[in-house]
Amino acid sequence: MPPSDFAKASIPDLVEQLTTDEAILLTAGVGFWHTHAIPRLGIPAIKVSDGPNGIRGNHFFMSTPAKCLPSATALAATFDPELIHKVGLELLAPEAKLKSASVILAPTCNIQRNPLGGRSFESFSEDPYLSGMIAASYCKGVQEGGIGTTIKHFVGNDKENDRMGYDSIMSERALREIYLMPFMLAEKYAKPWAFMTAYNRVNGTHVSENPHILQDIFRKEWGADSLLMSDWFGVYSIDHAINHGLDLEMPGTNKWRSLNLMNRSIESRKIMLRTVKERARKVLELAQKCAIGAPEVLDGDGLERIRASEEEKHFMRSVAAQSIVLLKNEGGLLPLKPKEQGLKKIAIVGGNAKAIVLSGGGSAALKPSYFVSPFEGIVRALGDDVEISYSEGARASKQTPTLDYDIYTDDGERGWTGEWFAHENDESMTPLEKPMKIQLVNETRIFISTSYPEGITKRWTLRLTGKFKPRDVDTLFEFGLIAAGRAKLFVDDQLVVDNWTCQKRGEAFFGSGSAEETGTFQLKAGIAHKILVEYCNVRAPADTDPDEMVMDANPGVRLGGAEVHDPDQLMETAVKLASEADAVIAIVGLNADWETEGYDRTTLALPGRTDELVSRVVKANPKTIVVTQSGSSITLPWVDDVPALVHSWYLGNATGEAIGDVLTGKVNPSAKLSLTFPKRMEDLPSYGHFHSEHGQVRYAEDLFVGYKHYHHRKIDPLFPFGYGLSYTSFDYSKLRVSQPVIENNDIDVAVTVLLSNVGSISGSEVVQVYVTLPSTSELTHPPLQLKAFAKVLLEPGQSKDVSLRLDKYAFSYWEHRISRWVVEKGAYIVWVGKSSAAHDLILPGEVVVERGFEWNGL
Repeated sequence: MPPSDFAKASIPDLVEQLTTDEAILLTAGVGFWHTHAIPRLGIPAIKVSDGPNGIRGNHFFMSTPAKCLPSATALAATFDPELIHKVGLELLAPEAKLKSASVILAPTCNIQRNPLGGRSFESFSEDPYLSGMIAASYCKGVQEGGIGTTIKHFVGNDKENDRMGYDSIMSERALREIYLMPFMLAEKYAKPWAFMTAYNRVNGTHVSENPHILQDIFRKEWGADSLLMSDWFGVYSIDHAINHGLDLEMPGTNKWRSLNLMNRSIESRKIMLRTVKERARKVLELAQKCAIGAPEVLDGDGLERIRASEEEKHFMRSVAAQSIVLLKNEGGLLPLKPKEQGLKKIAIVGGNAKAIVLSGGGSAALKPSYFVSPFEGIVRALGDDVEISYSEGARASKQTPTLDYDIYTDDGERGWTGEWFAHENDESMTPLEKPMKIQLVNETRIFISTSYPEGITKRWTLRLTGKFKPRDVDTLFEFGLIAAGRAKLFVDDQLVVDNWTCQKRGEAFFGSGSAEETGTFQLKAGIAHKILVEYCNVRAPADTDPDEMVMDANPGVRLGGAEVHDPDQLMETAVKLASEADAVIAIVGLNADWETEGYDRTTLALPGRTDELVSRVVKANPKTIVVTQSGSSITLPWVDDVPALVHSWYLGNATGEAIGDVLTGKVNPSAKLSLTFPKRMEDLPSYGHFHSEHGQVRYAEDLFVGYKHYHHRKIDPLFPFGYGLSYTSFDYSKLRVSQPVIENNDIDVAVTVLLSNVGSISGSEVVQVYVTLPSTSELTHPPLQLKAFAKVLLEPGQSKDVSLRLDKYAFSYWEHRISRWVVEKGAYIVWVGKSSAAHDLILPGEVVVERGFEWNGL
């Protein structure tokens, strides 16, 4: 029968009919991205695909180009659940169908405990309420489009270094009130079809086999019926994971749940067949949801496709623009109106201005179907009325930039020719003479993963040949080569980089790659030099690690490069252009090499000499606008000297268009910071206890995460959580707080404020409501907690009553002694304003709870 007919099947009947081996097969994946099909019973295989800011599809290597949306921190900065719901329904769900995926591995809603976390850009916020409400809207939108979501990483995966082994040691209150809360809210309001367990331990036990989290909380207390799947290779046992609730092991390569080991575990009574069938049943339930939601995916041809209509491009541009936060605008320098402001010459400087910076790295990375750089977007937005000059000024890349647009085949096609060679046998290092496959490769960061030719030997070779794009003048060029395996670079048959004989271990390719090795070559003007990279999937020995391991799951090679410039001269050129211009736009920040899955950042500072560049440019021209790009917090030591500052996060395909729209006033910025920007790293709540010490990470800041810490310790941040300016102004007045209505172990309070647009243009404002628990409480509580927000669009001169509701979640704390949520009797303060900063919370009110109560569940 067609797979879509599975929508009508009786799951209990199917479970009854499963053989032992079939039940076992269903509890683990097949390959990297599929669940197991049981054709005998008409059970379809389900394909999953990475998110969260797009749908990559099956392959890291030569992947199908896709829409790339703003990073999670950017989406949360909109403070607009309705917009995120629309993103899920109208962009993500259709894109998943184009990629023939029934379930996306997103969203990520771990807490921004520390912005140094490598995947901080991939999680929404430091605040659990904002994270949970945005995650719920994301899941609801995608699932209304017929595609399943997999909310992750459940729970405590808040850093990358040692992520498979470290133990997140936290109090039960912190676990409940901070780290589980986004998942709890998403379950309450959206019911994600799947949850993905984190790699790490929580309080001593890996989450994928943690009975307290998976059984006591998830199944019993929340009553969740979602499937629980592992993160990729995040299973560490057979019996513990099966018995304690993990339904699906992913992926299906190098898995624990093989027929042999599982049958032996059943025979030895470590696990019961009944339990295996319970796990298999959850996989069947997920498959049925997919069959009901998007039968055309299961009945389709499985091919991945590209589509980006003009309407979708316009929507992506709008979402990106609505994510941008205006942090400073002294003297009304923005929006830029060249004719009105008498600006005839504008200099654009910075290492990110022309770079392809659209996302953080790792699982969230994808090949964009199109990309508009900040430079291109700003030039288009400014039009022909202004003269534009450009200088990089200071290098911002951690590694040499990829050369995707610099290498061509003999036929003039972008890319190079890849030839795959099997070896004489599995143990041989000698490739055969004839390639077993020849293909065009149009990328120079080549993460092969498991996409090598079927039937190739265990050890194999890939040779990549092409022509280098000719330069206009003679140029000394530095090439950089990274290999998860080993590699050599030849230019015109001359060995330029040897990353083959001996290596230094590095962080690329999910920690499997070498450090980058570099070499220089003198390029001749007008000459298309021959490029050859020879790669083998057996990594070379290193001084610290002589192991020559075969890379079977994470082989990869990366070629980058850049013209060699004297750094001082590069800086002076930018400063000179700035001094000659009427205004300057500096585009600076991080990229996917700095913020990525697999490792954490070591500093909040911008890379290289970026800070020096901004400082010198603003001294040369006081009309300097700085646009920063990063997925999480950065330090900005020059901020007091800069009149205008815009934070753009990572914005995806439409990066440059969105930045241009905001800088020129086509879009009035309305986003708010989804995390605090500290003045220095030492001010971070988890400073001194963020790293793993012998596998232990102590969450010593407890409940005081993000802005709660800054209020508690009376530390002024650089920019507070919830902060963001507009090109118009808003006034708050007439706060009204209703008396609480308590029924059925819930509470209802209405908070109403009059919001007025007192500026000259239309704009949106985010009204934020924070709650302070009673001072009479016996327990210590955070001084402020965000508990409601609403985004409101007003025309100039318009006023509107904005009403927000507070429920039991706004007034509760976790009482670990009785394992209950508690609403205490007492006086609660309600604060209304435009950010978490004390001076922005201008309207206080009071809620008196005459009778407290306890509750559990959702």
